[in-house]
Amino acid sequence: MSHLDAPGLMSHLDAPTIIRTKRDGGILGNDAIDWMIDGYTHGRVADEQMSALLMAIFLRGMTAAEIARWTAAMVDSGERLDFTDLRRAGKPLALVDKHSTGGVGDKITIPLVPIIMACGGAMPQAAGRGLGHTGGTLDKLESIPGFTAEISRAQIRRQLCDLGAAIFAAGELAPADRKIYALRDVTATTESLPLIASSVMSKKIAEGTRALVLDSKVGSGAFLSTEAESRELARTMVDLGTEHGLITRALLTDMDTPLGRAVGNAVEVVESLEVLSGGGPDDVVELTVALAREMLDLAGVDGVDPAQTLSDGSAMDRFRALVAAQGGDLSAPLPIGAHTETVTATCSGTMGDIDAMAVGLAVWRLGAGRSEPGQRVQSGAGMQIHRRPGESVAAGETLFTLYTDTPQRFESALSELDGAWSVGDHAPAVRPLIIDRIT
Repeated sequence: MSHLDAPGLMSHLDAPTIIRTKRDGGILGNDAIDWMIDGYTHGRVADEQMSALLMAIFLRGMTAAEIARWTAAMVDSGERLDFTDLRRAGKPLALVDKHSTGGVGDKITIPLVPIIMACGGAMPQAAGRGLGHTGGTLDKLESIPGFTAEISRAQIRRQLCDLGAAIFAAGELAPADRKIYALRDVTATTESLPLIASSVMSKKIAEGTRALVLDSKVGSGAFLSTEAESRELARTMVDLGTEHGLITRALLTDMDTPLGRAVGNAVEVVESLEVLSGGGPDDVVELTVALAREMLDLAGVDGVDPAQTLSDGSAMDRFRALVAAQGGDLSAPLPIGAHTETVTATCSGTMGDIDAMAVGLAVWRLGAGRSEPGQRVQSGAGMQIHRRPGESVAAGETLFTLYTDTPQRFESALSELDGAWSVGDHAPAVRPLIIDRIT
């Protein structure tokens, strides 16, 4: 195995040699990684070259040392935020954040942020857009008329003090990751442990939080479908956080079945509002509250019950204030696809498993995701799941409703769903939503 490092010889490095080294199973040294990340950030390395390296990493993997250096180089590609000087009632802010590795129907951040606000925590949430078959928090929130995540550093600081949260695009945080993230989305290189770990942690290390809880997904709808891979990813991210002074914890959670009953952009906001109103699907509520408890524990906030903020309306009040502060209007109607298609049951019985990956791909086909960098998503594209695994089904009733503004998309979306669900005589085995906890 070759080892590419060039201490003192940065000027002699070049992209083809670095790509070739990783393509052939070699290890990239610190200088090679630093040179490639810096070159791509500043336009000296072309998209085609970085795409080739990403595919080589996807196929060949990275050592722990390579992942650590890749992450550090992405952090160093931009600025780092610092909120340690901020105070509320004379006390330092209880700064904490959460990140999910990506799932189908995973709208958890939307109700979670106002819960943390209502409990006295402070959440600087550098959120992302959709990646592959998974949705992005920014794409979902931007379906709210007027909402913007492009807010200034001054506004982020002000909102953290006055409201307790800000949801913002990463911007100049880890700008190398922003460019690489967009490439991964359209080059089939999303499902890579090194690239997932470094992408997540570079943004979280740079955003200025003190503690982080990770939601590492396990199952067909996750980027890494096996529990072993998801455990390794969680362990890698926890270790990266610890190395950078960020108190980090991870939950392994199930993603074989979509979360909740809504998958898409605006439809997930609607479901999140149901949760904030004290209702919503049980699994969405369970995971939201579990993550909130972990976050409040890491932030040192005690004596509060996050579930109570849903029943007493305080989390909803905080969400309204947050959305208004960022230009959004929750009184305006949320968009919904102009065209609909339904899938109905051909027989009576019990709903079997629903494949999360197939649902995610179907919603992507409907226009909720991107097939090229910078492409606008359809805010109204999505899917309603009317019967979840284990629920009774009557012949002829609607099981899924699909939404899009471009009806020619229905054929490919429906083909993704073909064979992804079943109705039978027995309920499928019940899997725990929260599988394990890694510290």
